[in-house]
Amino acid sequence: MPFDAGMFRASVNEINTLASDARVEKIYQPEKEEVVLLLRTQKDNYRLSVRAGSNSPRFALTAVSKENPEKAPMFCMLLRKHLSGARFQSVAQQGFERAAEFIFDSHDEMGYQCKKYLVIEIMGTYSNVILLDGERKILGALKTVDLTDNSGRAVLTGLIYENPPAQKKADPLITTEEEFSAFLAEVDGEMPADKFIMSKYMGISSLIAREIAYRATGHSDGAVSSAPSGALYREFSGMIGAINSGSFTPVMIVSKEGKPLDYTFTDIKQYGSAASVKVYDRFYTMTDEFFGRREHIEHMKQRSSDILRLLTNADTRLRKKIALQREELDATADMDKYKRYGDLITSSIYALKRGMKEVTLTDYYSEDCGEVKIFLDEKLSPAQNAQRYYKKYTKMKVAKVELSKQIEAAEKELEYIDTVFDALTRASSENDLLEIRAELYSSGFASKMKNHIQRKKIQNAPLEYLTTEGYKVLCGKNNVQNDILTTKTAAKGDYWFHVKNAAGSHVILLCDGDEPSEKTFTEAAEIAAYNSKSRGGQNIAVDYTRIKNVKKPGGAKPGFVIYNTNFTAYVTPDERRIEEMRKK
Repeated sequence: MPFDAGMFRASVNEINTLASDARVEKIYQPEKEEVVLLLRTQKDNYRLSVRAGSNSPRFALTAVSKENPEKAPMFCMLLRKHLSGARFQSVAQQGFERAAEFIFDSHDEMGYQCKKYLVIEIMGTYSNVILLDGERKILGALKTVDLTDNSGRAVLTGLIYENPPAQKKADPLITTEEEFSAFLAEVDGEMPADKFIMSKYMGISSLIAREIAYRATGHSDGAVSSAPSGALYREFSGMIGAINSGSFTPVMIVSKEGKPLDYTFTDIKQYGSAASVKVYDRFYTMTDEFFGRREHIEHMKQRSSDILRLLTNADTRLRKKIALQREELDATADMDKYKRYGDLITSSIYALKRGMKEVTLTDYYSEDCGEVKIFLDEKLSPAQNAQRYYKKYTKMKVAKVELSKQIEAAEKELEYIDTVFDALTRASSENDLLEIRAELYSSGFASKMKNHIQRKKIQNAPLEYLTTEGYKVLCGKNNVQNDILTTKTAAKGDYWFHVKNAAGSHVILLCDGDEPSEKTFTEAAEIAAYNSKSRGGQNIAVDYTRIKNVKKPGGAKPGFVIYNTNFTAYVTPDERRIEEMRKK
C-alpha cells in the first residue's frame, strides 16, 4: 500500500492539526508490532496508532479500539514509564523521508521537565518505533538493530540516534526544472514515465508516479517521449507543489465489486471507469475504513477456510467422478454391437462348434449386409458365446441408465456446491458463516467438517433494499435464506428474481400484487445480478416471474427451485446505487 512520503506528510499535518498539545492518557501495544497512544485534547480523544510491521506499516489517528493483552510487553512498559502524562507538542517529517519525530513535554526521574522524542520510521522490513531522551539517546526501540542486520546503522539502547541512511535519489521538494530536464536527458525516451520518476526521486509511490505519468501522457504506463514538451515536469511539479503547500485530499480507490484497492492523498484519475474514487473528510477515517475492510476480508477468509477447503475438495472430487463416469458412459455407445453379435452367433449356431477362436459372419443387420469378424471364447460352446455377448450388452445397458442417473445427480450436487461457493464469497459476518455451516451440516456434509458442532438455528436477517419508488426488496444471503424467502416470506403476487444460469441469491420484490414500474423492475433485477456469481459483468441476464410460478421440488437441495413462466431482463448493476438502496 502506498504509505509514501506524501501520505506521510498528510498524516503529519492531520495529527498536528487535531492532536497538538494533547495529553498522553494511556499507552497500549495490542499487537507485537503495533503501539497505540490515547491522546486527550480539551475537546476530543484520539488514538494514535503506529504499525511497524512489514505488512502495511503506517501511522495515523484511528477511531478503532482493539483488545489488549493482559500483560503489557516490555516496550509498552517503557513507553508508559516515559510518556504517560506527557504532553504531545508536535510531529515533523524528516525532509521527504518516511521518518517522523514526535516531540513530547515530559518529566525525568527526578520530576524535572524534559523533552522526549518518539521516532517513527516507516520503511518496509526496517520499520521501527524508537524512544529518545532529550539528548537524543536511545532509551529503547520496538525492534533493536545491530550492525549484523545490514541496515547500515545500529539501533540499541544507550546509543545516540542516527537518522536513516540517505537514499541515493533526489529530493522532489527542492528539485528544479533544470535538474528534472537533466535527469530526462539521461534516460531512454521509451522508458515508462512512472519508472523514470521512481528511479530518480525519493518518497514517491508507484501509484503517484503512475498518476503523474497518466496526467502527462494520457496513459499510466506512457513513455517519457510520449509526453508533450514540458508536460511531465508540469504535472510532477504540480503534485509536489500540492504536497509542499499541504493541499491534501483523502481518497480511496474502490473496485467495481466494492473491494478497496488503494488509498492516497490526492485525486486519482488513472483508473477511469474501471474503479471509483471515494473522498473522505479525514485521513484517519479513510485509513480506518480501508484497513478495517481489508482486515475484515482477511479475517473472514481465515474464519471460512474450513468451509472453503470442504467445498473445494467436494468440487474436485465431483468433477473427477463425473469425468470418469462420462468415460464409462461413452464406452456404452457400442452396446448394440454386442447384442448384434449375440444375434448373429445364434442365427448361425448350426455352423459353429466349440474350440473356435473367431468367426466371420454375414451381418444381416447392416445396410450393406457386409461381413463382420466376431471373436469367440474357445472354451465355450456357441450358445454360451452368444450368451456372453448378450450379458455384456445387458450390463452396458444397465450401466448406461445408472451412469446417466449418477452423472445427473453429481452435476446437481456440483451446482449446489457452486451456490454455496457464491454465498461464501459474499458472507460478511460470523453469523453468515454459521448459517452456511449449518446448511452444509443439514445437507450431509457434517462428517467432513472438522470439529463441527451443530448449533441452534441462527436468526439472521436477509439483505433489505428500498427501491427509488419505495418498494421493499429482500435478498437471501445463502440457500437457507433463499428457501425461506421464496417458500414462506413472499406472497403469491410478489415478484421473484434470479440471475439466469448462474449461482446467486433469490431476490423478492414485495409488491402485494401491484404492477411496479419498469424502473423498479430494473432496480430489482440489478440487485439480483449484483448478489450473484455474475457480479461485475455487463448485460447480465436476470429471470423474473410471480412467486406463484416458482416451485420447489420435493427433496431438493436448499435454494433449488423450478419455474417455466418468466421474463428476462438484461442489466449492468451500478454498485454505488445498489449500496445506497440497501437498508443497513
